[in-house]
Amino acid sequence: MSFQDRKDAAEQLAKKLEQWLEKNKTNEEQQNSSVILAIPRGGVVIGDILSSILDIKLDIIVSRKIRAPDNPELAIGAVMPDGRYFLNQDIINMLKVTQRYIEVEVNIQTREIENRLLLFRGNKYYDNELNDKTVIIVDDGIATGSTIFAAAKWTNNNQKCKELVVAVPVAPPDTIYKLKKEVLDNVIALYTPEVFGAVGQFYQNFEQVTDDKVREIMKRHGYAVKN
Repeated sequence: MSFQDRKDAAEQLAKKLEQWLEKNKTNEEQQNSSVILAIPRGGVVIGDILSSILDIKLDIIVSRKIRAPDNPELAIGAVMPDGRYFLNQDIINMLKVTQRYIEVEVNIQTREIENRLLLFRGNKYYDNELNDKTVIIVDDGIATGSTIFAAAKWTNNNQKCKELVVAVPVAPPDTIYKLKKEVLDNVIALYTPEVFGAVGQFYQNFEQVTDDKVREIMKRHGYAVKN
């Protein structure tokens, strides 16, 4: 299975989400009591289309992986939007990563989270916007899941949302299992292939999403994005 592009993936995901939402609330309740939290950058394209189809408010959530020394592609943990973080202790022990390195990296990623929130939504505070809402965290796919784990944990533990669901077009089954076990029960994935290299392999067109594209989408949704 593969998707033509993020638009195709979002349209298919919308059908699945619509079925899930209809089991839980009426259309009027859905519009007023739900919010989509998209993970930049690719997730914002998905979230934009879902917001349009389902008539649900769009917002973003930014979490950042804690990069391994000498290997920035490898995540040894992730930083949450408020600066708190969680670690993959097995990898840290294997690589003998020092606490000093972790503290420096967390500070770097916390500043980057703040910069991106200001850039994409004009405000780094959520106030009470998620209270008593069904929060739907979306991305264009999950690989290791470090950033979406941080986003889901932060939302689940620090926001007074009514219900939390993660919805993605594609993710490996072990990551879905871990999400359900450690964070929440409501995980929707259209495709869960056993052999999983990278999210992009399941898209025919997986072009890079730019910051400008994200800003254009968020501005269209009424956010005072940073110039």
